[in-house]
This record gives sequence, C-alpha cells and structure tokens, in this order.
Amino acid sequence: MSAHHLAQSSPAALTLAPIAYAIDAADVRAHLYRIRLKIAQPQAQQRVALPAWIPGSYLLREFAKHLQNLRATQGGQARAVQQLDKNTWQIEADEGKVLQLDYEVYAFDASVRTAWLDAQRGFFNPTSLCLQVQGQTQRPHALRLILPQQTPAVQVHAAQAAAQVSAQAAVQQGPPNAQGAWVYHFDHYDHLADTPFVFGADLWCQNFEAAGITHQFVIAGAPPNMDGDRLIADCQRICAAQQAFWQMPEAPEPIFKHYLFMLHATEDGYGGLEHGNSTALICARQDLPRVGEAAASKGYITLLGLISHEYFHSWNVKRLRPAELAVYDYSRETYTELLWFFEGFTSYYDDLFLCRTGLIDPAQYLALLARNIQTLAINPGAQVQSVAQASFDAWTKYYRPDENTLNATVSYYTKGALVALCLDLTLRREGPGSLDEVMRQLWRRSGGGPISEGDIAAALEQIGGRSFAPELQAWVHGRGDLPLQDLLASLGVEWQCKPPTWAQRLGVKVQEGSAERSLAIQTVLRGSCAEAAGLAAGDEWLGIGVAGQLWRLRQLEQLAYLLPAAAQTGQQSVEILYCRGQRMVQGTLQLAAAQEGLGLVELRLPRQGAEGARAWLATV
Repeated sequence: MSAHHLAQSSPAALTLAPIAYAIDAADVRAHLYRIRLKIAQPQAQQRVALPAWIPGSYLLREFAKHLQNLRATQGGQARAVQQLDKNTWQIEADEGKVLQLDYEVYAFDASVRTAWLDAQRGFFNPTSLCLQVQGQTQRPHALRLILPQQTPAVQVHAAQAAAQVSAQAAVQQGPPNAQGAWVYHFDHYDHLADTPFVFGADLWCQNFEAAGITHQFVIAGAPPNMDGDRLIADCQRICAAQQAFWQMPEAPEPIFKHYLFMLHATEDGYGGLEHGNSTALICARQDLPRVGEAAASKGYITLLGLISHEYFHSWNVKRLRPAELAVYDYSRETYTELLWFFEGFTSYYDDLFLCRTGLIDPAQYLALLARNIQTLAINPGAQVQSVAQASFDAWTKYYRPDENTLNATVSYYTKGALVALCLDLTLRREGPGSLDEVMRQLWRRSGGGPISEGDIAAALEQIGGRSFAPELQAWVHGRGDLPLQDLLASLGVEWQCKPPTWAQRLGVKVQEGSAERSLAIQTVLRGSCAEAAGLAAGDEWLGIGVAGQLWRLRQLEQLAYLLPAAAQTGQQSVEILYCRGQRMVQGTLQLAAAQEGLGLVELRLPRQGAEGARAWLATV
C-alpha cells in the first residue's frame, strides 16, 4: 500500500512531465545520490534552487551544502552554470529545448529531516535532493527512483499527498521494470517536497485498518524480539481515536485514504517529522515493545506519544496551519507567532490520547503532565520570553540551544501544551464546552486551511460563550505563571509537592562523575544559589569545605550528608572548590538558599469524586 500511485513507466514516459527527476541510489559506499533533472521548457536564464529548510523543522539547515558537481547540458552541449547565492544557480539555456542538469548529493544524516544512503537503507526527503525549478514549481513533477539491480527483494515506501492518489498499490518486492526504477507523479513541487522515501531489503512492514483507512508501519532496524503485533494494535487505537476526534458531519470524508509510518530504530535516537499523510520517526531500539513484556516501558510510552503527536499533526499544522505558512518559501525563514498552538496544542493532545485510548491509565498520564509542569516551573526563561515570542524566535533560538537557553527562552512545546490545558480546563469548568470542540470549530471555520490567532480567539469565544482575550494576552503574550494548580483543583485533581532534588535546590544541571571524574556543570539557572556561589556552565565542581575539612564531590546526592553536617556545626555557608579553564577557583555556597527550592510536583485523582477530571480523561 505504501508505494502509492506507483506506475511501471518507462524512462521515456518520465520525460513527458515538465519537471522530471531521476534519482540513482547506486553509490551506497560513497553515500551519494546521483540526480538527473530534466526541464522540458526552460527559461533563457533558468534558475534552480535547493530548499534551505523543511516544513515542520524551523531552522535553516542549508541542504545545499551537500550538493556537488552541478552540470548542465542541452542537446548534448554543455551550458554555463553560475551560482548566485548559497543555494541558487542560473543556467544559460535555449528556450524550448530540454535542459538537463546532473549533480550529486551526499547523504549520511540519520535524522528525519534530510537524507541517508548506505548498503542497508536509503531514506530521503525531496527537499534535500530535488532542485526547485523557479517559475515552474506549480507544474506537474515526476520522480524516478533507480536502485542497484543486484539488491535482493528491495522494498520502496512512499506516501504521496492525498490529491495524488488514484489507486492503491501493494508493496513492491524487487524492481517493477527492467531498469529497476519506481516512478511517481506529483501535481507540483510542494506535493513532491511532502513525500519522504524509504527503501531497503530488510524492512519490517505491517498493514492495519483504522476508521476504514489503510495504514502501514515500516521499520528499519527492528530488533528480533520486537512485539510487532502489540505495536500495531496500539497504533490502531491511537489512529482510530484521532480519526473519531476530527470526524464532523460537515466533513464526512477522511483527509487521506492511506497513511504511512516510517520508523528508523537506532541504538539511541528520538524524533519525528510530520507530512501530509505520512511521518518519519526515529526511536531507540530498546523503546520498542518486546515479546513477553506485559507492562509498557517508559521508553515505549514515549514512543507512543511521539506517534500520537505526529499523527495529530496530519490535521493540526499540515492542514490547519499558520496563515504565514499558507505558501511555503523554502529559501528563507517564515516567521509566525503561532507555534505555541500548532506544536503546543499537538503536544497537549499526544499524551492525552494515550490516556483516552486506555494505553496508559490516568495516574500515568498525570505523572507525564506533572513532569511538564515541573519543566516549566524551573525554567527562568519563562519569565523572560512569552510563548508567542518563543514561536517567532524558533528559527534562531529553539533549534540552537546552548548553556543559557533555559535562562532566556521558553519551549513553545511545553508551555504551549500547558496553555492548551488551561484553556481546556477553563472551558470545562465554565460550561459544557471543551478544547476538543474548539479544535473542530477551527476546522469548520477554516475549511481545514490557514488560520490566524484571530481565528483561534473567535473559536474560543464561540464555544466558551465569552471572549478569551484576557487569557490569551496573559498566557500567550505574557510571561507570568499559568493558573495550573487552581484549574486542576477545579476538576478535582490533587496537587502535591515532594522535596526538591539537590539539582533543583542549587539550580544546576550537571553531568555526574565516576570514581575517576568530577561533577561537570552543564547549566546554571538564573537567580539560583549556584549562580550566587559563582558556578557557571563548563565548570568542574571538585569539592566543598565542611567543618574545616575539604571533601571531594562526585555526585550531587553526596550533599545530602555533607551539607546537613555543616548546618549542625552552625555554619551559615560552605566553601566550594571548582575548576574553570585549568584555574582553581573558590566560592561560597549559602546553606539556607541550598535548602530551598521548588519541590517535585505530583498530581493524582482521589479515589472518590473528581468527576470533572474523570470526564476529561475518559476513555473513548
């Protein structure tokens, strides 16, 4: 089912498309894709450009850095190629004659955003390989994928945009024609760009139905003890629940007729990228379910949350999307203040659907929610930057973290999810409405297309029966605390605080040492007692002085018996010794400040009552 709109066409048929790519994956040891682009009707000074970013990942990744050996010919004659900027070239061509470009792209990035090629697996997003033909991006495009003919039982998987599907095709085992090529057709460049490809001879594949829609799950690198049946059954529940969530009488037809999950299981990895009717995922092999294990591991719950997140994006960001991204400009940043909604609200619903489908119980869900609350509470950057500003700054800040990120920025994923929670609980407390209805109202209002913050405000007002402008101003554009505890209490959720960890008390993030190594400081939070003591990111904390004695420090929990001992002797502070740039430095840590700090948040439902919370978390 995954090689959709697959045509066993001849190479000659491919050239009938105005824009035609032939992608040869033969050079697996050099990790090079060889690409031939044919432009049927070039301009006299034809410009081509490789995208600088991929939708869904808001950072200029400069894919052109991996493009090499660009050459142009017409009728066998070389044509002059001039590079105009980092990712744009101009070719001197004769109008009306087929222009051929040949080039190579190095592909050895295992992320979901770019391209990979080796003897075991191939993967690519067309944004990393396919040059845009300027002035002709709205014309039909075709792509022919050529694989080594000696590759046994190779499988190719791709899921084109719904508008492109005229038929469903089975997974192809081996090359469909003598040239070993798979041929795909697209209405325009955006459809091509939104179609990732994966291929290989050792892919785990299984189909399932959800809400009458065929889904396929493809895994590269699956371990032999993976419980594939459990993974498929759990994914089926997630997909069916989300399809039901978005089902409306005004839009009875599903947004796609097929869906493809592409998962790369690695030794240690995590991430996902949404597409119109597919997603590319990465997880650690140990996070996949194992045969014989009854309980879901924390890693597997995290993976299910990722699957839920990317599937929900099929509606919320791929169709409902910021008005600023109604038309993609692949060459530069496109700024929006709405990622708190598109990423944050999706983050709110991803784990919530695990609870509503019974894949986790309410206690597990509340533990995940408490972790997000804790993350925001200890983030000084939340008092510096609003979540709307964080959305706008994604291009320069979120995807480029450093040791000061927590002090200067807030995550539009984390805070955006908690804004969604606050709005949902407010709607449920004040009346019969909920955020679920707001999401569906936004779909009706936009026809499943671009929206603005004004549309969000209007949908909230229509469902809630009043203006939510004060809440949006305070929670989205303001930098104050969210009323999480009060709102959760209004539904009967109990909020408790446990004693803080030593990292929370001190305001640091550390890499703890071994018997041979010391405590490495990674982040020092603004206003913390660690900052007051002079510690900074990159320091090596060697020891502390207690009652006239110097003690070696390798783990923060060693402070549990060293600092109380100091307090019992009447000390108000202790001396600390750390190394910065080979220099030994002394500082003073105030004991009173080191005993304070926000405790760990714990949420729970009482055994009786809390009907509002139980309705909110109810299984669908």
